[in-house]
Amino acid sequence: MRRRKAKKHIILPDPKFNDVEVTKFVNNLMLDGKKSVAFNIFYDAIDIVKEKVEEGEEALDTWRKAVTNVTPAVEVKSRRVGGATFQIPTQVRDSRKKSLGVKWLISFARKRNEKTMAQRLAGEILAASKEEGAAYKKKEDTHRMAEANKAFSHFRF
Repeated sequence: MRRRKAKKHIILPDPKFNDVEVTKFVNNLMLDGKKSVAFNIFYDAIDIVKEKVEEGEEALDTWRKAVTNVTPAVEVKSRRVGGATFQIPTQVRDSRKKSLGVKWLISFARKRNEKTMAQRLAGEILAASKEEGAAYKKKEDTHRMAEANKAFSHFRF
């Protein structure tokens, strides 16, 4: 058992959109502590999204929609009961929901085939906002696994 609860870090909003969620996303996107590079990738991706999205729709709103579309509501956790391992569906807490969605969006953007990371990220954002793409499929698979293992939910801890 821990002695104290870990204190929450204060995250400053990003310079362009003045939004804390954007900074959290960029922090996950960042590699090797290169935050300015990560910000440039994100802003370039948002510019690409702005070009491809219909008139009257904001690019940042498309990004927010993409993140909410890939956030899972339930997940499965392994639990050993009497020598057997069961996949038990559990509700995801709010902070973890957002974190999982962002990580899936970024990881599947990295696996895409476009030339630059900004183009990959823009492609994944556009796909996720239309409820398609690899990150959205991952969310659907997670929900399907939880649905299939609903019978073991009484083992919840």
